[in-house]
Amino acid sequence: MKSIQIVSPGKVQIVDCPIPKLGIGEVLLKINYIGFCGSDLNTYLGKNTLTKYPCVPGHEISATIAGLSNDIPSNLNIGQLVIVVPYTNCGQCSACKKGRFNACKYNETLGVQREGAMQEYIKVPWQKLIIDDQLTSKELVMVEPLTVGFHAVDRGRVTDIDTVLVFGCGMIGSGAIIRAALRGAKVIAVDIDEKKLELAGKIGAHHCINSKTTDLHEALQKITNGHGPDVIIEAAGNPITYLSAIEEAAFAARVVCIGYAKNDVNFATRLWVLKEIDILGARNATPTDFEAVINYLKKKSFPINEMISKIIQPEEAAQTFVEWAENPAQFMKILVQF
Repeated sequence: MKSIQIVSPGKVQIVDCPIPKLGIGEVLLKINYIGFCGSDLNTYLGKNTLTKYPCVPGHEISATIAGLSNDIPSNLNIGQLVIVVPYTNCGQCSACKKGRFNACKYNETLGVQREGAMQEYIKVPWQKLIIDDQLTSKELVMVEPLTVGFHAVDRGRVTDIDTVLVFGCGMIGSGAIIRAALRGAKVIAVDIDEKKLELAGKIGAHHCINSKTTDLHEALQKITNGHGPDVIIEAAGNPITYLSAIEEAAFAARVVCIGYAKNDVNFATRLWVLKEIDILGARNATPTDFEAVINYLKKKSFPINEMISKIIQPEEAAQTFVEWAENPAQFMKILVQF
């Protein structure tokens, strides 16, 4: 079978590998689509400290059940469309004991700490599968990246009386925009890319601000009547937006951080204390986040074709990584079709 491997930073190749053999309780999946994630780009660039080379990237999965081993529930059958929850959890660390398995200390995400799904077939424990017969393969591959933004909104305790600012309108930020709008909040989307801001308006943002061409502070003060946003979700992973989140947050606001900033961020603790801001991390997603995204996608209001920047064949992966690295803002979602 074909397998896309990042052999070393900047080097991608197609490798011929045997189809996985199933153990007890495992399911064989034929990959339909696999999405490129920002963590895959960091691996390609040599900036992902959690990955060892060579590695198979990929954890945004749309697949079809192709084989079943023993001890599999009767509701799983060959030919069903599924997605995969790509995280592991130990069950023993402090996060797991609190029921927050998404933040497991020893989590190993597919394509990051362990071999990923950017190949024709993978095997997974049946417990990691979510079956759905109402969504298309393209819709299913969008589920996992959207769940991360949904989870951030949940962490921010967003309600219908909140004004929510989302920094970064990629797929993760889009998930946050959608979920905040579904909860009835007033949503402000901030980015430096006009096309992404246009999409943000289509999925629920009430105000779209290009911070490259607009005075962000002045615009936010006008929209919020001088108070600042009640919840700010940082999905850009930029030291500048991390600082802006603290500066622009209302008094008694919540700031939720999803993006990994490439450099350490130094900020004045005075504002944090003076405003009594809740600063929260948001990692991965929970089963309820997956359920919520699937329910949303079933409404068929998500502009999926506009969100997909490019669909490629495995042989195009190496060149696509080059193009993506040169201009990451140009792409919303890249899919590999197997």
